[in-house]
Amino acid sequence: MLDLDRDAFEKLVIEELDLLPDEMVEGIENVAFVTEDRPEDGSLSLFGLYHGVALTHRERYGFGELPDRIVVYREPMLHSCRTMQELHDQVHVTLVHEIGHYYGLNDEELQRLGWA
Repeated sequence: MLDLDRDAFEKLVIEELDLLPDEMVEGIENVAFVTEDRPEDGSLSLFGLYHGVALTHRERYGFGELPDRIVVYREPMLHSCRTMQELHDQVHVTLVHEIGHYYGLNDEELQRLGWA
């Protein structure tokens, strides 16, 4: 298991977010990317979660709406990754996966595309 404090993990997530292709992130509006230690249930099997309404399911969206959230969980990733490269790769896949949910892709579609 890797050992990385909260600040270092958040920095890694920001670095990976900055490496994503422009065409993937340019259309993202009103989304907060956050890191947390673990999901509410305390599990170590969930790496990330999208909280919000996918673009494909929104009837209206405008000024005053609370931001959607993409959460990346630190402890599950540290528990499952053996090297820093594995951690970088898992953060990358998790970000793409959760951004996919923002754009309306379900888990089946993400798996078919190799991001689940």
